[in-house]
Amino acid sequence: MKNLQKIYDELQLKYGASELSSIYGGGCETNPKVCLVYMNPTSKNIASNKDWQGLRYQWLGIKQVWKFLTNCGLFDNKLNEQIQKMHASEWTPEFCEKVYSEVTKNGIYITNLAKCTQTDAKHLSDSVFKEYMIYLLKELDLINPQKVVCFGNQVSSILLNQPITVSTCRKQKYQLKTSKNVYDCYPVFYPVGNGFRNINKAIEDIKFILSK
Repeated sequence: MKNLQKIYDELQLKYGASELSSIYGGGCETNPKVCLVYMNPTSKNIASNKDWQGLRYQWLGIKQVWKFLTNCGLFDNKLNEQIQKMHASEWTPEFCEKVYSEVTKNGIYITNLAKCTQTDAKHLSDSVFKEYMIYLLKELDLINPQKVVCFGNQVSSILLNQPITVSTCRKQKYQLKTSKNVYDCYPVFYPVGNGFRNINKAIEDIKFILSK
């Protein structure tokens, strides 16, 4: 994983903002029950600051995703309530460790297809995501998840190497092949940002996937 992180840092210089740091995957790194694959990091993540001394994992200092994971049954309700009352500036490296200890305890691994952080919310091109693809597959083989959830049409299409429209394939299982393994993979609506309007459908689908 450390070798992959070095590569992600190099790709940050190529595709991300030079003043920001790349954000890695984190959580349960040994056969998690589910790996959640988002698009690319947001600069709102406090770990994207180059002076940050703590974990550089997904969604640190951000509220919406932890509420979503709680509603999916993947995160502790009391810890989420604490998060919802906090400002990003109140997240300490120690608190981030606490959050990801809970992620690990629940058997979840959270990552992005692309690890490059940008200053705006502009979508990355398919070509950038595809350059990250080979490294994500290696990441998956290192952690060996029981199931993979990919969020949104773009990430799902690239990851599964075929056109995917989530609205027409909800709760459908696909086979994601790497050089070493085959993983059960499920496309799900993107639950944050512009995809917030579909969050209830995403929660419903995550619960269905976990029940299988």
